[in-house]
Amino acid sequence: MTAPLRRRGPRPLPLHLGLAGLRAMAAATSLPAMPWPNAWPNSSAAWPISKAGLVERDRILAALAAGGHAAEAFGAAVLMRLARADRAMIAGLAAYRRHPWMREMADPPAIWAEGGSRLLDFGGEGPAVLFVPSLVNRAYVLDLTPERSLMRWLPGQGFRTLLLDWGWPGEAERHFTLTDYVAGRLERALAAAPGPVVLAGYCMGGLLALAAALRRPDRVRALALLATPWDFHAGPDGPRRARTAAALVPGLETLMEPTGALPVDTIQSLFAMLDPFGIAQKFRAFARLKPESARAALFVALEDWLNDGVPLPAPVARQCLAGWYGRNEPGRLGWRIAGQVIDPAAWDGPAFAGIPERDRIVPPESAAAAATRLRHAHTHIAAGGHIGMVAGTGAEAALWRPLCAWLGSLT
Repeated sequence: MTAPLRRRGPRPLPLHLGLAGLRAMAAATSLPAMPWPNAWPNSSAAWPISKAGLVERDRILAALAAGGHAAEAFGAAVLMRLARADRAMIAGLAAYRRHPWMREMADPPAIWAEGGSRLLDFGGEGPAVLFVPSLVNRAYVLDLTPERSLMRWLPGQGFRTLLLDWGWPGEAERHFTLTDYVAGRLERALAAAPGPVVLAGYCMGGLLALAAALRRPDRVRALALLATPWDFHAGPDGPRRARTAAALVPGLETLMEPTGALPVDTIQSLFAMLDPFGIAQKFRAFARLKPESARAALFVALEDWLNDGVPLPAPVARQCLAGWYGRNEPGRLGWRIAGQVIDPAAWDGPAFAGIPERDRIVPPESAAAAATRLRHAHTHIAAGGHIGMVAGTGAEAALWRPLCAWLGSLT
């Protein structure tokens, strides 16, 4: 008997299936008529191919040049390969949706709450470290599983660990701007925390943490920015991302009008377009894993978190897409909270910048732009990607221990 479906993701499923189908269609319809060698670009600059791929291309071109039925055979082989890839992706999707793993970890007590937001206390003796996550994803990426929880690991290293869970935006939050979140909710959470804290922001949360630290240096003794963007036009793809984000804003207004927020599936679609064929590739890889393995369980845990998104209030969505990406307000020192310019150079305390070397969401060049402006920054290049750095199998070595060592060095 087939196991029942446990989940609906990955979200939005029609988009991911459509992208996989588009890839197959593009590959199939691009099989040109002979002569193949003249139809296939010979410049390596025209195709983003690895060295091994270039060798394979040259081998195929040589075989096609020999004539005979090589072209027809190659076309048939391409179609068979596409069919195998699609079957593997569907198998991976089905395996994920039926996987028995479920997150059952209970949240720790909250020492402060306002609206849908809570300040969760994971305990521990020693200096307090308050983590600020992004507004568009659930905070529990930092408390993913018992084995992959930075929040539950740090207390054992001598630190009291707090996590700001922004929660689901209700009627009031749907009118919030970034100033409301920083100068209001985050600063009140800081006021409820025990003594001056080390304020650690992850991804978008790093920008909010930086702004709060500049506004309330009396409540922040040190600042950690983890995979935090700053120069949104940096990196080889930065200008294209900026143009795309700015162009999207008018069209997204229609989607935001009914609820006053950017829907979760729309946010997921924007992330998916950073790597259009990456979803299909990772589910093909998941299909090869043993369902009972620890790697399979971690994959499901991360995928469940990714699909458990949070809508973004419309005013914040406009500020992020048009202001951050479109106009690059942080990188150009034009971003303000309650009228105050936010500049990393204005932070005069200790700072830690954790930059993932394989980050597709926040290009390393974007994060490095903030690190270079910090006066007293310890910059750590972490082996891993945007999510793997904080919750992957190598997270302890990539980020947890280096961050802990820096925390221990603070006086």
